[in-house]
Parts: sequence; structure tokens; C-alpha cells
Amino acid sequence: MGVHLSQAAVAHINTQFVYPGNGEYEGIFEIEDLTEEAKDRFFEVEQWIQSAQETAAEKTEPEIEMGPQCASPFVCGFCAYCSRDSVELENPTSILPRIQSKKVEDWESRGIAELQDVPASEINQIQRRVRQATLDNEIYFNAEEAAKALSGTVLPAYFLDFETVQFAIPIWRGTRPYEQLPFQFSLHRVDSDGDITHDDFLDLSGEDPREAFIVKLIQSCGDRGSIFVYNAGFEKKVIKDLTTAFPQYADELQALLPRITDLLPVARNHYYHPSQLGSWSPKAVLPAICPELSHGNLEEVQHGMGAVEAYKEAIASNTNTQRKGEIRQQLIQYCKLDTLATVKIWEYFRG
Repeated sequence: MGVHLSQAAVAHINTQFVYPGNGEYEGIFEIEDLTEEAKDRFFEVEQWIQSAQETAAEKTEPEIEMGPQCASPFVCGFCAYCSRDSVELENPTSILPRIQSKKVEDWESRGIAELQDVPASEINQIQRRVRQATLDNEIYFNAEEAAKALSGTVLPAYFLDFETVQFAIPIWRGTRPYEQLPFQFSLHRVDSDGDITHDDFLDLSGEDPREAFIVKLIQSCGDRGSIFVYNAGFEKKVIKDLTTAFPQYADELQALLPRITDLLPVARNHYYHPSQLGSWSPKAVLPAICPELSHGNLEEVQHGMGAVEAYKEAIASNTNTQRKGEIRQQLIQYCKLDTLATVKIWEYFRG
């Protein structure tokens, strides 16, 4: 009985592979021999199987409290079922940003499950701020410091957002597996007289959009003025990667980098609304500052992953012209709202 194996191995994608084009994918997979490791765990796996069979034979649910194991290494599909009788807490400790799971476990072992019971000495300044704003149901806003952080704005001011896609199996020559490849940007511009204009780029041809993206980006951003983004690490990395891939545009692309200012630290350090639930994403901050604007009012594309899925559908060979047109409008509206959100946040903080 059973299958006798001579070798156990795992094939995984080589992230250093660069696609040369013409359907040539030799070298995209690396084969890692795990035969000895598998043999060493033979008896351990037998015990797993026996334990699982014993649990199944009991026909009763094991009495195990929910914990970190329910989400590691992946979220369990039975979380909703196992938590069905749980009492929903009004102010759970999970609201606290960047809180370590070990700390939450320690609190739970001490009977601490809600914010009001969390000792202030065990959380950092921003977490204390979130805790207090939530419990008091009041907005925290240090308007003076927020305005000071933006006092160096050079007009015209630009507000930029990228959308990128990653392919496990690259489809464009010169790209790598899982490389972040930009296919869209939105750009709002605020002039010294307060006039606001919008520009964008979106390529749904299915061809490599990067060079056209670069040309339009350089043209649209001009040669002076502050460029505001939300989470600058992302946009800066995309620009640096483009500089490497297209060195002929390196000088113009690198000239954009020192002009970039990140709005995220300004928001995190100087503003918090209880409705944010511990998040400073634009989708959390925008409704608090500007209630009439919300990503929830958009149609199909309401978040970044939705934009990626819509893009992949648009460039698929079986997507008809009408559907591609619908997707184009949805992507433009989504990305445009992202940069309009940064404009509104900037205006609010600048005072």
C-alpha cells in the first residue's frame, strides 16, 4: 500500500529570473531537494495523521480557545464559526495600531480585552492617543504642528498616486516575477491661485506600459513644485525601479524624488478621528475629514486589490471592448479619488 517515493522536492519561482521574451521561461522555477528533511519528519507526520483521525472519530469539537494560531500561517476558514458566540467588545484592544500579538496575548491572560483596561505605561504615545480619542469619542488634531509640517510647500503642488500590478509569471520582456509594475497614475495639481486641475495615465493595451508611463509622468509633474503622496516609500520605490529599468530617463526620474513629501506621517503624528479604528489609510482619514467623499461610493473598484483585478480583467484577451471601457472609467474614478483625497487632507492640515 502507498506510494514509494525516491525523492521529495519543492519547485518554487525564482524571483531573480528576468523574462527574455518570446515565451522563453527556462529558469523561472528552482527545484529544492527536501528528501532528507521529509524522511526526518516521517514519524512526526504519522503522529499528525493519527491525531487528526482521533479527533475526527470523537465527532465533537475540540475545546480550544481562539488565538494567534487561527491566523497563522493563514487565516482559518472557521474563524466566523468559532467566534459566533463571542461578545462583540465596544472598544477592543485590536483598535490599537501596530500592537504586537504577544502583547495582546499577555493582556488576555490578565483579563484585559478592552481599551479602558489597557495600562497607559504599556503602550506608546500614538497608541495612547488612539486609546484616549476612542474612549472620549473626540477628535485629536494638532493643527499648529500639522501646518508647520507642511509649511515648506512649493506651489504648484502636485498630488500623486500610482497603481501597480504584479505577475507571478512575467508577461513583459525584462520584468521579474512579482515585480511591481506601474500601469496607472493620477495627478492633481493645485496652483498658487487655488485652481485645481487633474491629469492621469492608464494603459489597458496589455503591452508593457512603463515607458509611456514614465514619459507622461515627467511631463505632468513639470520641473518644480512639491509632490505629495500618501506613503512615500511605495512611490519612491516604483520610481527608483523605473530608473534602473529605463536609464535613459534616469535624470528626469531622479529629479522627482527630492520633491516628494509624505502626508502619512503628518496624519499619523497630528490627527486622529475615532472612526479611523486605528488606521491612517486615506480610506480611513478621508471620510473623517471630508464626509461627502468616500471610496464606498465607487462602483466595482474601491481598493487597491480591486484595481489590480480590474486591470488584469481589462488586458485579458477575452474581455470585450464595452467591458474594457467600463473598467477604464472605474479605474480612473478610483485613482482620481485617491489623489483628490490627498488634496483634501493637505488642505485640511495646512489650514
